[in-house]
Order: sequence, then structure tokens, then C-alpha cells
Amino acid sequence: MSASAEGNARAAGYTPHPYVGGRTAALRALAAWRMRWPGAPRVIVLTGNPGSGRSRLLTGFLMMCDPEYRKQLPIDDLDPATVPPDLPAPAVPSAAGRTAAQVLWLLADHFELAAGRTEDVFAELAAREEPVTIVVPDVDQAGPVRAAEEATRVVREVLTPLAATETVQLLADVPRELATELAGALPASQVQVIDLDAPEWADPKGLVLHAETALDAGSGAPELPYTTDPAARRALAEALAARAAGSRLTVQLAVQSLLMAPEGFDPADASQLPTSVGEALDLHARRLGADPQTLRLMLAPLAFAEGDGLPVQLLGTLANAVAGRDMSQDLADGMLLAAPFVQPVEPSSEDDEDGTGEDGTGEDGTGEDAEAGAGDGDGRTLLRLMHPALAEEIRSGLPDVRDTQTRIAMALLEEVPQQDWAQADPYIRDHLAAHTLEAGLLPQLLTDPGLFAHADPVTLRAAIEAVPLEQLGAPARTYLRTAPLLTRSQASATLRAAFLESAFVEDGLAPYAEALHTRGFRLPWRTLWSVPLAGVRAVTTGSVAATGEDGTAVSRSVAALLVPEGTPGSRTLPAAADGAVAPQDGTGAADGTAAGEDAGAVNEDGAAAAGGRTALLLHDLRAPEYVDADPSQVVQPSEEDRAAAPLGFSRGADYLRVWARADRRMVAALVSDSPVADADLSPDGVLVVATERGVTARQILVAAPPAAPSVPAQRTGTTDADASHGLEGDHS
Repeated sequence: MSASAEGNARAAGYTPHPYVGGRTAALRALAAWRMRWPGAPRVIVLTGNPGSGRSRLLTGFLMMCDPEYRKQLPIDDLDPATVPPDLPAPAVPSAAGRTAAQVLWLLADHFELAAGRTEDVFAELAAREEPVTIVVPDVDQAGPVRAAEEATRVVREVLTPLAATETVQLLADVPRELATELAGALPASQVQVIDLDAPEWADPKGLVLHAETALDAGSGAPELPYTTDPAARRALAEALAARAAGSRLTVQLAVQSLLMAPEGFDPADASQLPTSVGEALDLHARRLGADPQTLRLMLAPLAFAEGDGLPVQLLGTLANAVAGRDMSQDLADGMLLAAPFVQPVEPSSEDDEDGTGEDGTGEDGTGEDAEAGAGDGDGRTLLRLMHPALAEEIRSGLPDVRDTQTRIAMALLEEVPQQDWAQADPYIRDHLAAHTLEAGLLPQLLTDPGLFAHADPVTLRAAIEAVPLEQLGAPARTYLRTAPLLTRSQASATLRAAFLESAFVEDGLAPYAEALHTRGFRLPWRTLWSVPLAGVRAVTTGSVAATGEDGTAVSRSVAALLVPEGTPGSRTLPAAADGAVAPQDGTGAADGTAAGEDAGAVNEDGAAAAGGRTALLLHDLRAPEYVDADPSQVVQPSEEDRAAAPLGFSRGADYLRVWARADRRMVAALVSDSPVADADLSPDGVLVVATERGVTARQILVAAPPAAPSVPAQRTGTTDADASHGLEGDHS
């Protein structure tokens, strides 16, 4: 295939693709790939300079691959060699804004794979009898955080293994710096690189047609001499294409500039036609009598914007921060100046940021609205630049990108009322970490547990993972190990806070756990203690006689833990003590009562079933300390006591639900990042859960919570350093 195909197609009288307007050579290569034509490669890597039209080409090709959409195209009038066969649509997991893991699991969901690990996805695809077709667009826009360089991870962790899977027919739109790496991982016979800026794939006539169509008054352009007169329109289109050096984006920006503000434009003056994206900016500013640097400063906040775009309310604040002066008058007078390069964005409503279900019930089961706002899906106006290459041009013209990001981060932080993240603008809450990452300040920001709970966990996790682990403080490392649970559960802000509260206690960071109880959350529990015991087989709650400080006999609430024999502090029960302590399964009955004899007795007779000799370890139910007492004297609550308790629970392999017996209302939902070995709920509402990580006790807090004990200093786990007075100051 070569660019000569363009002329041949036109000579044959074929209609150009109505959306692409050319690119015959590339479309022929893609069609041959789709129909698995003999000699066609199994993998195509599509690349080119930013603004070369990769996305447009891929979109036009996918229009013809979709059985429903192709019915709207003049298929019979197109070059037959550019039209793919009428087959089921390929899988198209867009990488835009997504992590490598998200792209991979989109594929797993699409093909309904049973994979539980990433490597299983590739293995299951390789085992399929029929080949699968996958198109991955927008790899250059991968990741929720620009500075995290997620595109590299998508190529290495997703595309390269996919390309190596013989049953996968792959087409990927990849930045040039990564295209060679991806193609180099395969035998030359299996892969083809289509570089839209290379001579064999160039389409200068298509670029002229692109400009001519954009200038046509019949297509919506205002009536001007060079939009209504076909000859003048053609001459200007040819001049624009000749100056643009093959860049579709340069032509697009030039046309938008002269159509939005035609004053002072002379189509006969070639010096008014840009040769690059940067020149399109500067020529537009000069033609309108403005300083090009002022235009760039006005657009700079959008060049650094994360996510879907920047809320218009923050534009002035960030423009002032970037410029180091008051830009309000420039912005007020500069709407026409900036208009050709900016587009409004309809906020995405895909994600239910507040974590509430369709029935309005929060995921914590309390029926309360989550504290997290509606994110950028709350109807606000967002702005973004017309193309990522425009953002790169503006950023490259600044003297110090890191210093600019520092100014932006500080300005955003000052917009948080009293450092209360519940009141923060959703953009600030979700994307401040991304700005501080590029500024080199992210570790200093990661000291406020309120931010951990309120921020979008996908975005915050991506930003933190981009920082070397040794640079992170203890709270950030706790967040990082908890983040997979937060993203997997799609928890509300309240439930995120609850999960983090337990994680902080598990890691010996009690002050951070306590801080979450002061941030306005109505948490479903207070974590009382956590011990990193491995191999706990069963747990149950009860009481045991003990001696008080004054020497009198007292009854002490305890958690009895069935552990491997030899665990320090444990005692082996005599065989005669049959049935002394029976663990509560929580799964045996719908009301959370004991599972009867299926639960087994916690004694030596149960050792064989448990997989080895076992012993009992007694732990205070409410305090982080063990109890030295005779395990055979443990008294469990009676069936009557449990039936009269206000709360019941049920559990699955890695989750538990606690509900009020009176009205069956769920008051707490716990999801674990490791399988639940056993659990029990005391009559007074202390939930003890054993997992592979250890054992944790939580006081369940209902509508009228009991007086909550303070979290004492933890016996296990240490804090690497004192809480840092980070970027936002000391709020813990």
C-alpha cells in the first residue's frame, strides 16, 4: 500500500470516506487487516505526530466496522478495498483516561472471561478456538493522571502481551515513542507500523479536502468570499495544506481562527497561514491585536487541566496563579481571542461518584447520602483545549513547568474552605494530587486522611503509584495498600473513610484513624484493635472471670481466637473441655445466629479438621491487649442473648453485612481485601473478623452510637515517622 492509492481511488471515481475525507492507503491496509487478507499482518500499530489525524482515521474505520453504523454510510460509493467485511464489531476498549488494569478488565468483561488475575486474561484469550479482534484507541491519552505516564504501562502490560497472543488480531493507536517498542516485540511478518507522517502514508490531497470542507459555507461556515466562492475556497484550502506540513490539527486551528474572527485576514497573504500549532496561536493573537503571550497565559490553566476539563469557576484563579498577576480583565476581554482553541465539555455521568445506588441507598447500607459530591457530573461547565497537542505546545513554551504546577497546586489548595475536603470543589478534591505530583510535592500532601477518603480513589491511587515507595510516608503507604479495595468496591466517601479507618489501626496509625471520626463522616464502626495474627482458624466472643485492679473478681469481655499450637500466649485446651468455646460462623442462618454444630468446638478435638493442632488465645474485646486467663472458663453468650441483641450479621467469602434485627435495615457493610476466615458479633455490637491479614475488632455504630472509647496506643505496628505537617498543614 502507498500514497499512490489515493490518486488511483479518485481516478476510479470513488467517493472519499465522509468522515475521514481521504487516507485511502491507510484505510485499505486496515480493511485488509480486518478481513485477514492473505499476507496481511495480525497486528497493526497506528502512529504519527500529535495532530496527524490518527483518532479521526480510526474513528472513520470503526464506523465501517460497526454493523449498525455502516448502514448510515455510502458504502457502495466508497473504494471497495477500503471497506472492511460486514462482521460483528470488534472489541474497542478505549485507553483514554483509564489505567492499564482498567483497559485489561474492560476486555475481560467484554469477552466474559472467568479470569481472576491479569495473566489469566491472556491465557483465556489464547485458549479460544476462534480469533478475537481488538482495537485500542487513544493510548496517548491513557491514565487518569497525565504525569503518571500510564501510556507506557498500557503498552507494556496490556498491548505487548495481547500482541503476543496468537488468537488476538490487534489494532492499536500508539504514540510514536512507544510504537517501535510495541512493534519490536513481534516477528516482522506479524506486525505493520502505519506512521501517518511517513511519505508512504501521507495524504496531502486529503488534507486539502479537509480544509476545503471546513471552509465551505454550505457546511456551516459563515458566508465570506473564501467560503462561498468555490475557486477562492479551493485556493485557500491548498495554501493552508501547503503551509501545515501535513498536520490536520494546524489546518483545523487555522480555519477556526479565521472563521471565528475574519477581521484583518487576507487569504492572499501566505504569512498569515500557520506552519505549526504554536504559530496558529500566535498568528491569531496578533491578528486580533493581542499579545501572543497573553493568549498563552489565558490558556495555560487548560493546558494543565486534568480529567475531563477545568471548571470554568477555577479558570480565573489558576490564570492569576500561572501569570503571577491579575488576569481578570484579560479573561473578560479575551473570549473571542481564546474561542478557537477552547471547547466546553458536557460533564460525564458514567460514574456514580457519590456511591449511591439506584434506590438512593448509600453503599454503607445506612440510607444516608454519601459525603462525596457528585464530582464533575454535577452539571457544572467544564472547559478544555481543542486537542492534547495544543496543551503540549502551551506547556512547552513556559519557562518552568514544575514551578507552574506548584503555583497551580497552591492556588487550588487555597480554594479549599478551612481545609475541609467535604466542602472542596470536586475538581480540587479529585485532581489536586495530579498537580502536586508534577510539582514534586505529592508526598507532602499525603498527610490528611480526609483527602484520602474524599478523593476519587482511581485518580489518587494512580498519582501515588507514580511516586517511588521510599518517598511515601506511612499514611500514604497505608492508602496505597487499601486503594485496590476502595476501587474494587466503588465505595462511597463514607465507606472509603471506614475502610481507611480500619487500615490505619491495622498499621499502627491510630491518630489517623481517630482523625476520620472528626471529619464529619457518620462511620458505620470504630475500629477498637487489630492484631497481625497469621493462621487464625476461628473466632468467638464471650466473657471470662478475671481479677480487677482492686483484687475483686470481674467479668471481662474477650475474643477467643483459635490459633495454631505454639502461638505465643496461647493455651491448649484439655480434650475434656469439649464444646467449651464454639465459634460463630455467621453464615449458618439468615439471621446471623450460630451455625450450630457445623461451627465446631474450639478445642483440641477440632485440630484435625482445622488442619493441625490448635490452641486458644484470649484477647480483650475492647482494648488492644491479651488476657491471661483459663480458656476453658470462657462463657459464650446464650442463644437467648444473641436473639435479643439489636444487631445480626451475615457473611460471604470476603464480605460481611451487619443489620438491625428490628427492621432488617443494613447498618454496616464490610468488604475485605483477603478471604474472611471467621467472624463473630457480640450482643453489644463488637464485630470480630479474622482474615489472612489478622484479626480486627470493630464497634458497630448505629443511629444512636454508644459512648465511643478512645483508640488507645496500638500494641502492634509502628509509625515510620511522626505525622508530617504536609502541604496543607497539620490537620490530623
